[in-house]
Amino acid sequence: MPYAHLRRVEFRDTDAAGIVHFSVFFPMMEEAEHAALRYLGLSVLHPIGDETHLTWPRVSATCDFFAPARFEDQLRIDVSVSKIGTSSVTYGFAFQREFAAQPSVESAGVLIARGSVTAVCCLLSPGQPLRKQPIPADIREKLVRLADPIS
Repeated sequence: MPYAHLRRVEFRDTDAAGIVHFSVFFPMMEEAEHAALRYLGLSVLHPIGDETHLTWPRVSATCDFFAPARFEDQLRIDVSVSKIGTSSVTYGFAFQREFAAQPSVESAGVLIARGSVTAVCCLLSPGQPLRKQPIPADIREKLVRLADPIS
């Protein structure tokens, strides 16, 4: 079942046309991913020892746009897991307008964008390069809770 993250569009997110600039959707996806991981009791920097952590560098990110989002719109960003590999996870993101700041111009419930991010499970140890590793079973179990039943 997807995790729903709410975020209000801030002035800094918009371009000269008054709509959210395309580049802002990528940090919004990362923000929503981090919130979903916290919801699951995880983190993008997950401790597994005194100084060793699991971390999740991104290897791919995409976003397709369907409608504009504007200053002070409230967006609902649904986060789901669309694929779990041996050492990678792909998240899907669906941006929907939850509340329109300018109801006469835009309506609520409109699909704004869809995106995806693929991250790889890696060990982060002091003085060592990142090392890819299989996703531990306990973390995999938690990630599966966000599995998209359509995928």
